[in-house]
Amino acid sequence: MKLDPEIKLEIFEKVGIYSNRFSIPEPKVLLTTREVLDMPKEMTEGRRTSAYKYYGVSYLRQNLIFINIKKISDDKSLDNTIVHELIHMRFPYLSHGKRFNKLVRQGLRGKTFPPYKKRK
Repeated sequence: MKLDPEIKLEIFEKVGIYSNRFSIPEPKVLLTTREVLDMPKEMTEGRRTSAYKYYGVSYLRQNLIFINIKKISDDKSLDNTIVHELIHMRFPYLSHGKRFNKLVRQGLRGKTFPPYKKRK
């Protein structure tokens, strides 16, 4: 995909909608590797210079996601990447696998997730 103002707005809207469904704070969204490299190093530590390899990256502690528009070819891949990264944020303890993929599919189909209940 080519990053233009229309696509950018569409991405921000989708991130807001899905964040709301997953009951998580809306993350800051980076859309180019230049934006990743322009962030303070401590914010993107771990996957700073390798971010370009991935469709998306979640930086959990900073409530930040990178969506690599250059690698994404269509709307379906875009939605899948956004939901994938937000599932990482909603379920930070969950690794990739069957359960993770099931949650991504559920998110894409419109499932909502209640907020975490804080333990006393």
